[in-house]
Amino acid sequence: MEKLRLDPEQINRARKAAARIASDVDSFIGERTTVAVERTVLRLMGIDGVNGEGVPLPNVVVDHLQEARVLGSGAALWVLNAMDQLKMSAQQVAEQVATGQVHLGDLPLTDLKTLYRKGEALAKQGLDRILQSRSRRDQLIRRLGEGKKPYLYVIVATGDIYEDALQGKSAARQGADVVAVIRSTGQSLIDYVPYGATREGYGGTYATQENFRIMRQALDEVGEEEGRYIRLCNYCSGLCMPEIAAMGALERLDMMLNDALYGILFRDINMQRTLIDQTFSRMINGYAGIMINTGEDNYLTTADAVESAHTVLASQFINEQFALLAGLPPSQMGLGHAFEISPDLEDGFLLELAQAQMSRQIFPEAPLKYMPPTKHMTGNIFKGHIQDAMFNLVSMMTGQGVQLLGMMTEAMHTPHIHDRKLAIENAQYIFNNARHLGEEILFQPGGRIEKRGQTVLRKSLEMLEEVEEIGLFQALERGMLADVKRSMTGGKGLGGVLRKEEGYYNPFEEELRYRTGLPQREGSRHESGLHTG
Repeated sequence: MEKLRLDPEQINRARKAAARIASDVDSFIGERTTVAVERTVLRLMGIDGVNGEGVPLPNVVVDHLQEARVLGSGAALWVLNAMDQLKMSAQQVAEQVATGQVHLGDLPLTDLKTLYRKGEALAKQGLDRILQSRSRRDQLIRRLGEGKKPYLYVIVATGDIYEDALQGKSAARQGADVVAVIRSTGQSLIDYVPYGATREGYGGTYATQENFRIMRQALDEVGEEEGRYIRLCNYCSGLCMPEIAAMGALERLDMMLNDALYGILFRDINMQRTLIDQTFSRMINGYAGIMINTGEDNYLTTADAVESAHTVLASQFINEQFALLAGLPPSQMGLGHAFEISPDLEDGFLLELAQAQMSRQIFPEAPLKYMPPTKHMTGNIFKGHIQDAMFNLVSMMTGQGVQLLGMMTEAMHTPHIHDRKLAIENAQYIFNNARHLGEEILFQPGGRIEKRGQTVLRKSLEMLEEVEEIGLFQALERGMLADVKRSMTGGKGLGGVLRKEEGYYNPFEEELRYRTGLPQREGSRHESGLHTG
């Protein structure tokens, strides 16, 4: 794969700069939690369902603790205390809080060692459930096998989960390896997770745990028919990032869109809030064996794909380091990029090829997520189909991992079933006929493609070293990514960020760090020697 002569010293410097950028942010994160992280802890403890007004019980309990001004100690501590004193399950405690019969902050804390033992036992139980889902996936893949890479990835987005299930099965029969259920427009901006199966959504379908279960069952059924494992993808970006990551882990999703930078830039979610949420969500994704997909491809919808290509690479470097800090291995990093250069530009195909090959060489173990042309699709379906074919050819030549199939009707309407079928046939034709083309191709030393890769790498390094100097928060405020400026104290969700108080307790983060070999946060029970092993 080392076809472009890229300077290894520049790559190493870029990685080191990205590592320091991520480490600085991680130090900031370590002192804080969010309402979404605390709701995730409660869900993993077994709390589910809604109150009489339809508000999810994890929200009810976290709001209750926030109003009592004790959430900074961690929701787990107060629920465990009530469980111990009232001899109830976590679910029963939540139901009592919802009806006003229990006020968690009014109960004096009992022996902390007892609560830690109870918390550790619940953490082990919750994470074992995730491990069982991961093991089930591994068993099915061993028995059924799966499609060759790049995985053919298609979307369904009807708003009705039962219709999505039918369309997902149809896509799998046509050859799809991954079915992604697009979320209803705006769900990333609501600070709770809807409950139950849903049949209404605009531009997509609500991400709920029950919807995940329905879709997983449907794809398992068609996987048995087709004799190959079909992967399921959904979104855990947004204000409920770690909660949805936990739901996906429990219901055996295989891929999840997970990128705080995307939420900051394109959904105006507060940068503090979403970077804290991202860390815990990626720890869960990593442990569940879920491949994350990052959103660098979106940068090129607001910035020029030629002039701003280096920002995509810089973001890939940063996302890689954030993922490593969360214990997510390179084999689960679906780092994003896209085929978005104007088709009217002379030699644009060569520039696309350079970007894809460069990404492949710099991140050799990552199953790169390659996005199709969207910005320059005109409604001319014949030209659009050719643009998608050229995109598919670049992917095969450069060994991408996940191919999000382009639709010739892009930007005209939500794809019809026959649009998907034509997109799959396009990719299958090229992938089959050019399967080993990349092994036969060498690029001209000092030629246009190699020089382009070298230029993008150099500019990315310069950018990363500037961000290292000023910090990621300041870089985002200056609009250095995607030409979008965001404020550290602006955006949605800042009110859900809390400083951890002395004695803060999150048994699931501690157990995840223990199981994956990540260093413990300062003040953890494991660090204090209270972990029972």
